[in-house]
Amino acid sequence: MAARTTRAKTLLLFDVDGTLTAPRLQVTEEMEQFLYSSVKTNATVGVVGGSDIKKIAEQMKGMDVVNKFDYFFSENGLVAYKEGQQIAEQSILKKFGDKVLQKLINFSLKYMSELELPAKRGTFVEFRTGLINLCPVGRSCSYEERLEFAKFDTENNVRLKFKEALEKEFGVLGLQFAMGGQISIDVFPKGWDKTYCLQFVENDGYEEIHFFGDKTTKGGNDYEIFEDARTIGHTVTGPEDTMKQIKEVLGL
Repeated sequence: MAARTTRAKTLLLFDVDGTLTAPRLQVTEEMEQFLYSSVKTNATVGVVGGSDIKKIAEQMKGMDVVNKFDYFFSENGLVAYKEGQQIAEQSILKKFGDKVLQKLINFSLKYMSELELPAKRGTFVEFRTGLINLCPVGRSCSYEERLEFAKFDTENNVRLKFKEALEKEFGVLGLQFAMGGQISIDVFPKGWDKTYCLQFVENDGYEEIHFFGDKTTKGGNDYEIFEDARTIGHTVTGPEDTMKQIKEVLGL
């Protein structure tokens, strides 16, 4: 009974990439066992990722992930599930229309075409339900190429400069730009960051809502929800650190 009482009062929300999993890799058996056995018996749990449902499911080993978590939010909560049932969906296309979004895409493709990088692969623009993902190296890059670009980006601020150019050109339209994961930039309407998902949980009676993420500094796609007054934010360095901090929060 005590565990159920604690579970009803405490909600833990998790970023996926770099938090529950290593970047773009699958969740480990150790993390699965920890989440679904130890954590879920002591707290309500939810996922909030910037990727679409298919990519999150790939990392979390299957579409049944929507049933394994009490809440499942893909694309920052623009596609929302509660107890395995879809409860909401919003579309960037409906909000802005093709004319505006094509200008953004054309600008981005031209900008990225002029970058000199260690490698360039395919899928530089990914059109999702609630956001557009821009990736200078290309999302079809290998894991090794991903790491190579991430290092190059850290040294040369490729994404930061791209983000600043996008803000200058399109910020007046009410669009927001956030560096997600290791290799890309997410584009979405202001207010459609990860705080968007909080509308689906804030009135469900939780005494504490904790958020765990790795991109919590300004410009990262975890920043807004990390800083939000409705959450208690935790910055993690990877899955092992996530487990460590969960244990501290729940006293496990």
